[in-house]
Amino acid sequence: MSQVDALQSALAGEHAALYGVGVAGGKLNGAKFRAADELYEQHRRQRDKLAALLTAAGETPVAAEPAYDLPLAVSTPQTASSLILLIERRLAAVYADLVEGAEQDQVRALAIQTLITTATTQLNWGGAPVAFPGAV
Repeated sequence: MSQVDALQSALAGEHAALYGVGVAGGKLNGAKFRAADELYEQHRRQRDKLAALLTAAGETPVAAEPAYDLPLAVSTPQTASSLILLIERRLAAVYADLVEGAEQDQVRALAIQTLITTATTQLNWGGAPVAFPGAV
């Protein structure tokens, strides 16, 4: 996978994450809502970084879909937390691909840092530690 393809995949993942975290946040309250809100902003910033990298490379960033099919129904705080955990697991795989496809040190560093962040976020949302986050 080329760096551009991996960047586009990561951007598409961030678009989907924004949608999913937004839906999940609607079923949360208190500290969990604040954590989801912070996570949403984190994904928004990451989306903007990826779009800027693609634009700087002369590429048109992939657009967000109007809506996304969620992998599970979100009706309770527990299912909302489960969705966020699943989103972060999927993003870890996307960023692992970006680490592999990165051709520039700046892009590789961004991918590695984001992979670490997704692994930490998984722990914060009830995930178990794994030896190689993002490995499929």
